[in-house]
Amino acid sequence: MIKIKNADIINIDDNFDNSIQKAKELYLAGSVFIYPTDTIYGFGANPFNNDAVKTITDIKRRDEGKKYILLIDSIENLLKYVEIQSEKHLDFLLAIWPNPVSVVLRLNSKTSAIFGTETAGFRIPNHRFCQKLTSELKMPLISTSVNRSNNPPVIEPSLIKDEFSSEVDAVFFTHKKSFISASTLIDLSSCEPKLLREGKLKYEDLIQNFK
Repeated sequence: MIKIKNADIINIDDNFDNSIQKAKELYLAGSVFIYPTDTIYGFGANPFNNDAVKTITDIKRRDEGKKYILLIDSIENLLKYVEIQSEKHLDFLLAIWPNPVSVVLRLNSKTSAIFGTETAGFRIPNHRFCQKLTSELKMPLISTSVNRSNNPPVIEPSLIKDEFSSEVDAVFFTHKKSFISASTLIDLSSCEPKLLREGKLKYEDLIQNFK
């Protein structure tokens, strides 16, 4: 059962720094919010907070157990959660990020035990709000499309507010250019990369960096 809320509607263009601090407070409090990314608008929350994860799953009407992509600010912080299999893999990540490219990686034993899964998708985003927020948090941030399961993503701020403001704690939006494509998704959990989803950037261009 989704609790009816009255979301704060926050234009990040009006006061960027205050928006970041508000999003950080919501994250640490276990709340769920909507925010712009370098792909499309996303639901955000702390992936280590089970209640927050369940809230997003309920809002999306998604099957439990499905994994969400996680944003993070740097390779340095990423290495706290994953095991990079080789220097070649590390060089590939350094070459393609920050960009709207999400990569499935093998989790280290500690993170795997917490999440109950061996892999997770990560991205260092090419977006000022996301970069600033994740650098403040120094932790992963859930990023999953704003939609109900099996429905297309909602990408217009006015439509997002109409449909979801009663189910989240805040909606952060911008009047700047909106993006309409999801991230390219690559599986790098084994030796060779594998394309899972073609997105904003073409896989054939990205794979040139895997040398």
